[in-house]
Amino acid sequence: MATEERATYCRICEPLCGLVATVEDGRLARLRPDGEHPLSRGFACPKGIAMADVQNDPDRVLRPLRRHGTDFEPVSWDEALDDIGRRLRRILRDHGGPSVGWYFGNPGAFSYSHALWLQGFMTAIGSPNLFTAGSQDINSRFVASRLLYGSLTRVPIPDLARTEFLLVVGANPLVSHGSAVSAPRIRDQLRAIVRRGGRVVVVDPRRSETARAFEHLPVRPDGDAWLLLSLLHVIFEEGREDAATLQSQARGVEALRAMAAAHPPEKTEDRTGVPADTVRTLARDLAAASSAAVYGRTGSCLGRHGTLVNFLLDALNVVTGNLDRPGGAVFGSSPLGLERLADRFGLASYGRRRSRVGGFPDVLGSFPAALMAKEITTPGRGRLRAMFVSAGNPVMSVPDGGELTAALSRLDLFVAIDLYVNDTSRLADYVLPATTFLEREDVPVASLGLFTTPFVQFTEAVVAPYGEARQEWQIIDAIVRRAGRLPFVPGRRLGRLPLPAPERLLDLALRLGPRGDLFGLRHGLSLRALRRRPHGVILAEHVRTGVLRTVVRHRDRRVRLDPPEILAEAARLGERADDPAYPLRLIGLRELRSQNSWMHNSATLMRGGRTHTARVHPADAAEHGVEDGRPCRITSPYGAIELPAELTAEVTRGTVAVPHGWGHHGGGWRTANRAGGANVNLLTSSDPDQLETLAGMAHLNGVPIRIEPAAG
Repeated sequence: MATEERATYCRICEPLCGLVATVEDGRLARLRPDGEHPLSRGFACPKGIAMADVQNDPDRVLRPLRRHGTDFEPVSWDEALDDIGRRLRRILRDHGGPSVGWYFGNPGAFSYSHALWLQGFMTAIGSPNLFTAGSQDINSRFVASRLLYGSLTRVPIPDLARTEFLLVVGANPLVSHGSAVSAPRIRDQLRAIVRRGGRVVVVDPRRSETARAFEHLPVRPDGDAWLLLSLLHVIFEEGREDAATLQSQARGVEALRAMAAAHPPEKTEDRTGVPADTVRTLARDLAAASSAAVYGRTGSCLGRHGTLVNFLLDALNVVTGNLDRPGGAVFGSSPLGLERLADRFGLASYGRRRSRVGGFPDVLGSFPAALMAKEITTPGRGRLRAMFVSAGNPVMSVPDGGELTAALSRLDLFVAIDLYVNDTSRLADYVLPATTFLEREDVPVASLGLFTTPFVQFTEAVVAPYGEARQEWQIIDAIVRRAGRLPFVPGRRLGRLPLPAPERLLDLALRLGPRGDLFGLRHGLSLRALRRRPHGVILAEHVRTGVLRTVVRHRDRRVRLDPPEILAEAARLGERADDPAYPLRLIGLRELRSQNSWMHNSATLMRGGRTHTARVHPADAAEHGVEDGRPCRITSPYGAIELPAELTAEVTRGTVAVPHGWGHHGGGWRTANRAGGANVNLLTSSDPDQLETLAGMAHLNGVPIRIEPAAG
């Protein structure tokens, strides 16, 4: 038996921890943490190790599948691609490019070639209708950056190695391992803050794993905007702002001051559940810290005001003098120089186009995924008639999956590219087998500017593709050429011209980037250099500071604290009255052994009798007649689900926490189907007036609900 060990890295979530794959006779035998990886240093979470289950899963799709009645039959690649190309060509001829849409799921963001060729496809067919998981996850962060800095892609990250005070709002990094920040071994980094005399304060309606390990400040769901405004209020009211830094870095301070003045902590206490004295003490401590970073995510407490909240997180960093300084919120940079290229060539678009339904602005070229069903069913020019879904399961991840399930059946063509027949792709005309991340080469392009220690790693594929699986970019390229178009070239062009493979383009970007070797003119990065260091390369000890004037794209190079969009959003706070019929608030939560909806087929992750439960405070349970371990019914204005209740004081009174990504029904993944549970997003709405205005974010947290014992 031929056995070989090959270094690679995990592409499930943002830490990108190093892994070592043991390969026996060309097949993956096991995965273990890479002790030689300079950042993760022998750490990997259970999901990374369990990727071996996914790689070797007998339920994986390894041949193209074509719908045959209510089931699928295997066909050859040529049969599948010829038919897809013929049908797509007819749809483009009769209805034009805008009649074709694409949904791009979260795992796709961890493949540089997949994301690149998808853009080439959309350009070639002339469709604006790209939908991504970002409108359930991170688009509000990008829009806040666009308003603050003039650039969607510049996202500040906490300087964990040097900060003395970390305020974490709505994130659970001990489980997520960092989100919108790449920080392997983040538990160690947070503990180091405390060891050197600093503090980590976690704002969350739930006493999460991170909150338990550090200082917890409970807050009511959907109360985060009011809390952040009150922190700003105290800082301004007591003259604790860093006036000199504000004068040099920002404009619009007076408008921000006036916005905060309307929200003293005594007035917002009912909204936040945080005593006014606690808010005032926190504001003073934050302003007095020798260095501080405010960090947050669309996590457990963010509700319907995602863009405003992300804006206020950064505003706190600016006002306290902690933006672009050691120990504060800092700006990483990609060795590919992608941020500058995206800004210069207009690739990081916001509001360049508006969605046909609801008139929402595009964010990085994508529209809110919650609108897909209505874009399929609403008559008129531009109605979606063909959909492609890659690395995604939107029936489980967007609001009102039932509506989307019904809409997908009305398409003229529906094609899925994935590892499994899942809850969405079971409805497709074709399911095309994709490689896992272990079967392709890669560089973590999307995360290079988010590392708290500047870093880059290239990995080869550790095993050849199983069965007939192909890389997503190869599948996309073949489809668009079968439709008579050429990737990246708009208009009607026959797809015969060869294009450089993604790997060649990657090498070019590396060598011409800010740390590149300029084809031998200096010592620097190239693909060849990265291949010689398979465990990755640390590029600097710390993220550079003092770069704000190069980051900000506004004409005066100052952070803008008074965008009219934000002022209007703040003015709308509290417009919607609470309905006494729904006295509780629903939040999500992350689980260490789940990753959205796609890893519930791993026997390793599902062992131990895992079940899907609703976390309910014992006092709320007693008031509403709900018993521990017994099924309860959760009802919102938009739907209802049933699942067992788990009574726990880890959630605050008035809060019910339910993990997302469960409730698989149908599809070809047997373990996931047996896992049970419920699709919590059935409690949410896809109506345009229920989406966040500025970024089209789905309202997945702070949802009004009631609970009661399930009938029978």
